[in-house]
Formats: sequence, C-alpha cells, structure tokens
Amino acid sequence: MTLVETVAVAIWTMLPAYVPNNAAVLLGGGQPIDDGRTLDDARILGDGKTWRGALAGTLAGVALALVLNAIAPAVGTATGLALPTFPPIAVLALPLGAILGDMLASFLKRRTGRSRGAAFPGLDQLDFLVGALALTALTVTDWFTATFTLGVLATIVLVTPLLHVTTNVVAYRAGLKSEPW
Repeated sequence: MTLVETVAVAIWTMLPAYVPNNAAVLLGGGQPIDDGRTLDDARILGDGKTWRGALAGTLAGVALALVLNAIAPAVGTATGLALPTFPPIAVLALPLGAILGDMLASFLKRRTGRSRGAAFPGLDQLDFLVGALALTALTVTDWFTATFTLGVLATIVLVTPLLHVTTNVVAYRAGLKSEPW
C-alpha cells in the first residue's frame, strides 16, 4: 500500500468514528445518561453525556458509514484507491465505540477529580479512537485485521490528535464548545 493509499484508508475508515462526538455536541442535550447519580462523591459521567447526544452521535456515524459504503466504488474508481467498505457490524461498532470511549474518558475524568470540560491531555484526543478501534476489533475481527494494518493504525494515531485539536478549536471559536479541547 502506498503512503497516499495508507492515509486515505486511515481517514476513510475512521470517518464513522470521527463524526459521533461532533454530532453529539451539536445534537445532544437533555437527560444525562447517569441521571445525576454519583460514585465516590462525584458524578459518574456528568451532564455532558446525554442519551440524545449518544444516540445522535451513533446514528450520525452509522449514516456516514452507509454513505461511504454507497460511494466507495465510485470514489475508488475516480481516485484509483482501494477503499474498504464497512460490514454491518463495523457500521455500528465504529461510531458506538467512539461514543463509549468518550463516556469512559468522562468516567475517568470524574474519578480523577476533573470537572466537566477540564483538560486531560492525551485522553481527550484519543478516548474515542481507542473505544472505536477496541469495539470494532472485538466485534468484527477479520475485517479489522485486514483493514487496520500497522501502517493504517500508525497513520490514525498520528493524524487523529491533529484532526481532533483542529476541529475542537474551530467548534470553540464558533461557539459550539465551551473549551477548545
């Protein structure tokens, strides 16, 4: 696989995981998943993790994966790149894993005494990525190992923090987020 193809496959396959948290910010709100419950005198997840946001984010990622499946042959023909399609389980696992990874990060933030929106370098940039990759690897292992080669994984780990920081700064400046991370 060429460098261009590796980067293209990395971004293409992660798009359904990149979208959910952004969609959750835009479409979320409402009832917190933890319903205000606490553990060790701290909220379990906090007000920022809502049922509507989790559902909207997951559905946005699923919709994007289905669109990518539909256009993959045409994009591949036009670009000469071999872009993968997503099996049904991966269509759900990538965005749901991203949401679950973000929820796990919120749980860890609350356990370490950080308030909602507080920075947690490293975790803030990679939580959704780890969740998406882990759930996908567990549920559709053969596709995962065929698609996420070492080069693709390395590219994802390098590119994702840059994309994450950039999109968060843009959302912050647009008034969609209260903090730039």
